[in-house]
Amino acid sequence: MRIGIDLGGTKIEALALGDDGRELGRHRVPTPRDDYEGTLQTIADLCARLEQRTGQRGSVGVGIPGTVSSRTGLVKNANSVWLNGRPLDRDLARVLGRPVRLANDANCLAVSEASDGAASGEAVVFAAILGTGTGAGVAMGGRPHVGRNGVGGEWGHNPLPWTTPEETPGPECYCGKRGCLETWVSGTGFENDYARLTGTRLPGPDIAARAEAGEPSAVMTLQRYADRLARGLAHVIDILDPDVIVLGGGMSNVAALYRLVPEQLPRWVFGGEVDTPVRPALHGDSSGVRGAAWLWRPGEAWEATSG
Repeated sequence: MRIGIDLGGTKIEALALGDDGRELGRHRVPTPRDDYEGTLQTIADLCARLEQRTGQRGSVGVGIPGTVSSRTGLVKNANSVWLNGRPLDRDLARVLGRPVRLANDANCLAVSEASDGAASGEAVVFAAILGTGTGAGVAMGGRPHVGRNGVGGEWGHNPLPWTTPEETPGPECYCGKRGCLETWVSGTGFENDYARLTGTRLPGPDIAARAEAGEPSAVMTLQRYADRLARGLAHVIDILDPDVIVLGGGMSNVAALYRLVPEQLPRWVFGGEVDTPVRPALHGDSSGVRGAAWLWRPGEAWEATSG
């Protein structure tokens, strides 16, 4: 059995998978915000509940909204700021009495979809989360590609390419720069663009529904969004040339994107030829927690004595 933990800013979800990928149990509880020790204990309690329910002991993988520094071994870049500067994997290993693997939540999405999702069996998978913010991850051979600096796949904090005059210098980003892809292709960026165009702020699903109904301002907003997303993904194809691109997060539910983005990609990709499939995440909101579970592959040794 393998246990996956999705450690979010508002909730912690735990999932147990069998060797065949079948779900054996799931629990979700509120995150003890700003409480590091409480976070450790909550994860330990969730693992204990799953093991009691299944009668099995499991490996543990955790998806976090940040990464572990290869230089210090401490969490960095987490928007759940109470995790930053902490040896989370070592502390969880101590509490749980077994080794624990951590990965960025977007990398977990990529691993999940490469393991048994929309990119099952593909060698190189790029997965983007298009939600309140924008994150992305890379899986190679079903494993997360973290990179030397722990920022492999940090696509959302690259600039929007081939900007027009009206897009320059771009909106301010929380990272301190301007014009990051996150400010354009997140769900928030989609809503902001509609508000700039119309003076009215609406939730992303409502804008998408209005576009489907033919409202001119919503149609224009969606077309501009798709073009910006295609420009951002063209850079990924030019550098990584993945076998599949998988989209997650709220914007991945906009069906029109799977027509509009592939239509735009050849305009921006070097050479003008693109057959890279762009697909929605098969497991939807569950993909991150499933990917955390898949950080341990079948047959890998993980058992350790309680410490």
